[in-house]
Amino acid sequence: MRTHARICLVLAALSASAGWRQALATGPAPLPSWNEGPAKSAILQFVGKVTDETSPDFVPVKDRIATFDNDGTLWVEQPMYTQLVFALDRIKALAPDHPEWKTTQPFKAVLEGDLAALKTDAKQSLLEIIAATHAGMTSEEFAQTASDWIAQAKHPRFKRVYTECVYQPQLELLEYLRSSGFKTFIVSGGGIEFMRPWTERVYGIAPPQVVGSSVATKFEMKDGRPVVMRLPEINFVDDKAGKPVGINQHIGQRPILAFGNSSGDREMLQYATGGDRPGLGLLVYHNDAEREYAYGPAGGLPDSKIGTFPQELMDEAEKNGWVVVGMKDAWSRVFPAER
Repeated sequence: MRTHARICLVLAALSASAGWRQALATGPAPLPSWNEGPAKSAILQFVGKVTDETSPDFVPVKDRIATFDNDGTLWVEQPMYTQLVFALDRIKALAPDHPEWKTTQPFKAVLEGDLAALKTDAKQSLLEIIAATHAGMTSEEFAQTASDWIAQAKHPRFKRVYTECVYQPQLELLEYLRSSGFKTFIVSGGGIEFMRPWTERVYGIAPPQVVGSSVATKFEMKDGRPVVMRLPEINFVDDKAGKPVGINQHIGQRPILAFGNSSGDREMLQYATGGDRPGLGLLVYHNDAEREYAYGPAGGLPDSKIGTFPQELMDEAEKNGWVVVGMKDAWSRVFPAER
């Protein structure tokens, strides 16, 4: 009897929101791969109040901006950032033309298969490798190279192409937000031109709505054709404090919802939840070694240089009211291929 009464109270609270009423009226309940619990409730209640015109927290459609990190938030990032895997393959392909790489780090580590050395400072290694291997071609040529690779490269553990290692609950959340009038953006430390060729197909996020790190480029005429050439130097790093800067430059509006998974996303969540409008900050907490991976070091989980989630971030989330989405408990399934 107590359980029945508690369920009735929860349903009554949720049905008070316009978003929930609309979902009930038009089809199945939203977020089917999200287990009932604090994370799902927080999302539904937030969307409900910002979409309800009678609510003091109502936010007009034009201001409903949601930003998502990519690595570890929308798809798997262990045991190595996907773009780093792509870059390593590029080093091996280009190595015959660069004999100096045999004695220069981080290229030496790649050619010798010393992946532990790369993980010591994975993001810096990635930036240096990107600067050297993603240049010397037009933007169109690079997009084709990235598209060809992403179509066939497979994750070493799951034996599926990387675009099938995206998180089903997040795909549902992206769609739910868009159906509620939100415009969804990726704001990632990954390369903007690495992501743009496939994000619309995989996430429903079009290229203009992708914000990321970039290499320097220049316009020139090549064989009588106007092109944008990629240069061997970093233009912008969209990580940590760079994320609000990238949001301001590319989007021009402060988001009201931001979803990340690591210390690299802290400033983005601060920015999204520190404005004059209601804001919701969320963090994926990878605590499911059986279905995906478990790493922190928050909560005593293994430390990781890739997607680091320190205890200080967990403490800040509690202080600021950010929602920590523990994968093990919050998601009934992880990947789309699961049944």
